[in-house]
Amino acid sequence: MKYIFIVNPHAGTEDNETIIRQAIEVSDKKDECEIYITKAVGDGLEYVKKYSEENPDEKVRFIACGGDGTINEVCNGAVGNKNASVTCYPCGSGNDFVKVFGGAEKFMDIEALINAPEQKLDLLKVGDRYSNNVVNFGFDTTVAITINKQREKTGHGGKSAYTKGIVTALLTSMKNKCKVRADGEVLNPDGRALLCTLANGQYVGGSFKCAPRAKTDDGLIEVCLIKPISRLRFVKILGPYTEGKHLDDESMKDIIVYRQAKKVEIVAPEGFAYSLDGEVIYENRFTVEIAEHAINFAVPE
Repeated sequence: MKYIFIVNPHAGTEDNETIIRQAIEVSDKKDECEIYITKAVGDGLEYVKKYSEENPDEKVRFIACGGDGTINEVCNGAVGNKNASVTCYPCGSGNDFVKVFGGAEKFMDIEALINAPEQKLDLLKVGDRYSNNVVNFGFDTTVAITINKQREKTGHGGKSAYTKGIVTALLTSMKNKCKVRADGEVLNPDGRALLCTLANGQYVGGSFKCAPRAKTDDGLIEVCLIKPISRLRFVKILGPYTEGKHLDDESMKDIIVYRQAKKVEIVAPEGFAYSLDGEVIYENRFTVEIAEHAINFAVPE
């Protein structure tokens, strides 16, 4: 098998390329290992896709070295390649996706990643794009948009950008216009929502356990819509929502609509945006479907 490390040089604060090269050098599989350094956003996806098309019969493992964005790119590039598996060396800031498998620490041993057994992984399909973790919209996406704008201005995000995002969302994004239909059932007939998450993984935003019941191979989308609420109540539910207790919290039953579905359709006004594994996409009509067992994902034992 060929092992290709897709390294995002901008992920994290460590010199991850050097760490990875040193680990490969002492591996008994070093002759089968290659490193590809991404050049820009989207480059990892294009590289993996092109490699898969040019080497359809080769057994290959693509190891995404970066954050959740890098994992998403590698998964999108590997879709359709039956001889490929994907895993990750999570050296980004949030590392949300791997938390469903036990956390980032489990994936930090390069030798373990090379020898890790494969399992089937579902993906969420949105048009011609795939999400391995979470598609979400409403309050969360307003925060993400604000952070992105701040990053464009200053060159970095950070706590100040996140705080500004929260304040902006509290002022402008408490009642988002959209209609959500899960397997044909309209979840919010009034056409309003505070936020909605469509999940394959369990975590989003670095620390929020938005989908505590999610399984990555059950062929189902976890759908959680929270109805518009006051800012005071928002503060009160933040704790249970962060800890993943919201689905079982009796005090939140009146504001949560929870379903498991195969297909979710969203219709919203012009200018609407959603987040696909952290990437903000502007689209006011879109459908999210489950792509069952779409790729092979390697998880260290």
